Amino acid sequence: MANKSSVFDMIGPVMIGPSSSHTAGVVRIARSAIRILGGIPDEADITFYNSFARTYEGHGSDRAILGGLMDFKTDDSQIKNAIELSKEKGLKYKFKSIGNSSVHHPNTIKLNLKKGEKIIEVVGESLGGGVINIAEVDGFVANFSAQSHTLIIKAKDTAGAIAFIASVIAQEGSNIATMSVSRKGKHDTACHVIEMDSGIRPITTQYLQSIPWIKELIYIPDIDL
Repeated sequence: MANKSSVFDMIGPVMIGPSSSHTAGVVRIARSAIRILGGIPDEADITFYNSFARTYEGHGSDRAILGGLMDFKTDDSQIKNAIELSKEKGLKYKFKSIGNSSVHHPNTIKLNLKKGEKIIEVVGESLGGGVINIAEVDGFVANFSAQSHTLIIKAKDTAGAIAFIASVIAQEGSNIATMSVSRKGKHDTACHVIEMDSGIRPITTQYLQSIPWIKELIYIPDIDL
C-alpha cells in the first residue's frame, strides 16, 4: 500500500519567505546548530554551497540563517529584518559562497559558530518542504533530522559503548529510532548520534555525563524547529 501524503507534504511549513528549502529549511538548520552550541553565538562564519551559493541573497537565505541563529521560528516576521537585528544583538557574521562542490548536497550550509570559549562546526542540508538533515557535527558524520529527541555523545572508542548507551536509554522506556556512530580512528574519539521517539530525564543525561569515557553529551529535545 502506498504511503499517504500529509498536508505538510503538499503545502509545506508555515514560514516567512518564498521557498521552504531556502528559508524554512535554513532557519531549522540554524536553530538546530545553536542547540548543539548551547545558545545564540557571538560569532558565525556561514558558508553556502551550490544552489544556496548562487541564490542565498535573492531567496532570503541570508536573513533566514541569521534569524535561525537568533532562535526565530520559521514563521517569525522578524526574519525579514534579521540582518539589522543581528547587528543590534552584536552577532558578528561572515558569509562565504562556494558554487560548485560535488561532495555537497545542492542545498548545503556549513556553520562555524563561537560562543564564549566553545566553538562548533555544523553542516546542514535543506531537503525541501522545510525538512533538513544535519549531516556533520564537528567533522563527525551525524545525519539526523532534528525532528526527534536527539542525543549527541562524544566518547572514547570503547568496547561495549554502544550497547551500554542503548541499555541506559531502554531503561527510560524510550525507543531508539536511529543510531549512527562515526569515529576518527580505532580507539580514538567516537561520536554517537541517537534519535529517540520520546525524551529522557535530566537525571539520565547527568548519569551518562558522569561516565568516565564519555567526553561530551548534547541533548536536543523534541522542539518546534
